[in-house]
Amino acid sequence: MQRLGSVQQKIPCAFTTEVRDEPGSKRAHQSFRVLATGGLSPKALEADIHHAIATEKVDGTCCYITKYKEFTWNLDNDFRAVTDPWIPAHGVVQINGRLQPDENGHIPGWVPVESGSKPYCWHLSTVNYETGLALVLKPCSEKNLLEITTVPLMELLEQTLELVGTHINGNPYGLGNKRHPVHVLISHGSLRIEKPLTLHLKDLITWFEESPEGKVEGIVWHCINGLLIKLHRHHLGLQWPVPDPYLTARPLSINVDLTKYKCDLETKSSFLVFARLSGKQYDHFKDIPWEES
Repeated sequence: MQRLGSVQQKIPCAFTTEVRDEPGSKRAHQSFRVLATGGLSPKALEADIHHAIATEKVDGTCCYITKYKEFTWNLDNDFRAVTDPWIPAHGVVQINGRLQPDENGHIPGWVPVESGSKPYCWHLSTVNYETGLALVLKPCSEKNLLEITTVPLMELLEQTLELVGTHINGNPYGLGNKRHPVHVLISHGSLRIEKPLTLHLKDLITWFEESPEGKVEGIVWHCINGLLIKLHRHHLGLQWPVPDPYLTARPLSINVDLTKYKCDLETKSSFLVFARLSGKQYDHFKDIPWEES
């Protein structure tokens, strides 16, 4: 049976960075700031970032879809206790059967999202285990058009996605509202940046500040060797969120037809909200009249 898991993953920055002893803008009460200093990092160069695919970094929480399994690990007492069951993320190093922390002292892993689990209720609003469906935002074949539709969980098996919506990270995309909360999943790497980007900080700052497509949280490069490399607006001293982010400025169609499925959905299920809007298209994501949904 397919299950959705949740975690925060650590992705290295594309450029060498320095830590400054001054208030950061990414998180409240952060007493330091991490800034890119100008040169590509050794990891980025080793991964051949010049031939990588550039994609939009989406501001949400990371999820992973896999078949449900139970793992039990004997972690050192130095690390925070994890929920049982818990599984390590791909790429975590093991030595003599023991999981090893990364360079930042983290051991990333996945916590299963179960029905009745209050901390993950918004994750659950985007999946239905009874029908085996997920609610996904993805690009259409038509240029620049986005689509919200249902996708079988089996088609997303072993993929990572980003959960975005009303109750995630302060809702920078303005999706839904308290009365009509909505959440969707976005597959990592699906929102490609079509125009080529030069890998110089000055040019990237100009792109973030002046291009409509640059109104994004950041960039994630998908390298040929499988490594992910990122650049966040905060690495350049730029603010996020921004007014009218590129994601919600794009045209959107909604295709969520549940008539052939017999299933009970939670009152706050995002499936129900978008099912009522199914068949409609909007010039901009932000134009959806949530009060009418």
